Amino acid sequence: MPISLHNSLTRRVEPFTPLNPDRVTMYLCGPTVYNYVHIGNARGPVVFDVLVRLLRRHYPYVVYARNITDVDDKINAAAQQLGVGIESITHRYAQAYREDMAALGIAPPDVEPHATTHIPQIIAMIERLIASGHAYEAEGHVLFEVESYPAYGALSGRDPEELLAGARVEVAPYKKNPGDFVLWKPSTPELPGWESPWGRGRPGWHIECSAMSEAHLGETIDIHAGGVDLQFPHHENEIAQSTCAHGGKVFARFWLHNGMLTFSGRKMSKSLGNVMLVHELLKEHPPEALRLLLLRGHYRQPLDWSDAAITQAISTLEGWYRVLRDLADIAVDTHALPIPAAVEAALCDDLNTPQALAELSQLADAARQAEDGDTKRAAKAALLGAGALLGLLQQEPETWFKQAGGGATIDAARIDALLDERQAARAARDFKRADAIREELSGMGIVIEDGAQGTRWSVAKG
Repeated sequence: MPISLHNSLTRRVEPFTPLNPDRVTMYLCGPTVYNYVHIGNARGPVVFDVLVRLLRRHYPYVVYARNITDVDDKINAAAQQLGVGIESITHRYAQAYREDMAALGIAPPDVEPHATTHIPQIIAMIERLIASGHAYEAEGHVLFEVESYPAYGALSGRDPEELLAGARVEVAPYKKNPGDFVLWKPSTPELPGWESPWGRGRPGWHIECSAMSEAHLGETIDIHAGGVDLQFPHHENEIAQSTCAHGGKVFARFWLHNGMLTFSGRKMSKSLGNVMLVHELLKEHPPEALRLLLLRGHYRQPLDWSDAAITQAISTLEGWYRVLRDLADIAVDTHALPIPAAVEAALCDDLNTPQALAELSQLADAARQAEDGDTKRAAKAALLGAGALLGLLQQEPETWFKQAGGGATIDAARIDALLDERQAARAARDFKRADAIREELSGMGIVIEDGAQGTRWSVAKG
């Protein structure tokens, strides 16, 4: 079935057809690595991880790039505060980012370009922009001349004057126009810098993504994705400089933007004190529950984060994994799982993850109600196949039930020993001792289920 995606550039849902079906290209703006990222920064990587999974089902070769911005004024400030080189900051937080994203079930990108390893490509692109009359040098800076690109503002749907009025732009005497943006800026001795035709300096943020995308994906890419907060000025500037550097060629054929995350209806911000770091949340909640919550809303809409929402996500996964645990003795070929048509259809419809999750819930209900062996096998395979496309239900049920809230394992041997002791006490009709053991386990956060299949336990996560 065909894939349709909402293109921010045209502001409508369009059938997706790649420029080259044998090599589909996609670029996602990655992190600026000066600290741990907050949960809002994880929404795009989670959502677009599902898109990449979907694309790989439809096309034989997908090249997915997600960059690392490892030179930036915020990084410089963090390094100066600690009295270390920027590499000490960027290496630490880039690795932390990779680990946090992996914990959320996000597959690594095919390409992970770093800005600092693409300085020659950045300089070459700036030189082309100067030669073609779209950029100029002034007082050691190189700036893109916005008025040289008449289509500036098309992505945001407003004219440049409106855009600049609503944006914070640096007013500087060396600019021809207040909206002209920096491609290269000088570095003082204490700041990181590289030699260039304009003196020792460092690149501006926007040119980094354009150069890295060109280096690994080509002059025209199929999909460029990122948060809606990057639409202006970052993505608008990327379009302008890339189009002009490539002689008018289309830079990105589809632009996809995910909505922002709010906290109990309020914008996440440091000033409000409601910014939650992924690194910390992973210590408190099951990673898979964080992923599920980020997929529950349509990616283009704002998504509200709340304690109730994470509790509901945990409860939902608990139910799905309980179904799979009840079907543990039913063998399925996990290397050839079917993808239910209704789930794939939902994702092909502009990545409608809420509908896909609703279909997954129905599959769980069907698996729960299955009675004969063949029906159970087909239902379990369908449930696992749907989960695989969404990046959910990828662990063994017992692993889920025996993990602590933040994903840490616990002393299962100790718990099993207490359960054996409880069983012996019950057999000896020493119900007082059996109840005491139940209370002890409850105090450890262990939930006991006595049923026809014997006594099973799980870790309370809510």
